[in-house]
Amino acid sequence: MKKIFLALFACILMTGCGGDNQIVTQEPITDLYDAAYDQFERKNYDNAAEKFRTVETQYPASEWAADALVMAAYSQYLDDDFAGSISTVDRFMRFHPGHSDVPYMMYLRGMCHYRLVSDVRREPGESVYALQQFQQLVNRFPNSPYAKNVKNKINILKNYIAGKIMYSARVDMRKENWASAITKLQSIITDAPETVMPAEAMFRLTEAYTAIGLTDQAEGYAEMLKLNFPDSEWAKKLKK
Repeated sequence: MKKIFLALFACILMTGCGGDNQIVTQEPITDLYDAAYDQFERKNYDNAAEKFRTVETQYPASEWAADALVMAAYSQYLDDDFAGSISTVDRFMRFHPGHSDVPYMMYLRGMCHYRLVSDVRREPGESVYALQQFQQLVNRFPNSPYAKNVKNKINILKNYIAGKIMYSARVDMRKENWASAITKLQSIITDAPETVMPAEAMFRLTEAYTAIGLTDQAEGYAEMLKLNFPDSEWAKKLKK
């Protein structure tokens, strides 16, 4: 994360307060930023994020505002406050859509969702959000270093999501909920052909159609499996 060098000046905002015309002084932006960065350097990320957000809210029109949001979001990410980091990224995107750090912030938002991905049996949809964000990053900024970084994560997420669907289809098959299982297995073949799941999906479809007495469909998927994945474990199980 780049360190932003502070300019050698201070701004003091003075406004009238109430009817007694008291003078209210606002802390100079350089002092605020210095304090925030000091907390960041000390790895007090929660305090750092709060102070960086204060810089942005008190000086929203300054040249420091966008950078303060970047640092706030990054601090929250390092503090494992992924929901807070996503919220800060959203604010950055709303007010600074043309900033040079947009690719990084898209990457950071995707990483927040990526870190929230849990066990395949309990996954609440974060994998889909992470995949969408990473794919948008690659589409919008294909030459950025962040786009190159997420390509492997995209493959991991696609396999993860396909695995989640496969797990659900297996559960349906154990419950003999054949229609639901068949729909899910077919979606793997159609929507996730580049993952490791299509071979098993074809094998399971053979089982499912056999179970409901549709032998022609079962034989069709069996042939598809032998043709496309002749050396897979699932093709070998089919022979048995």
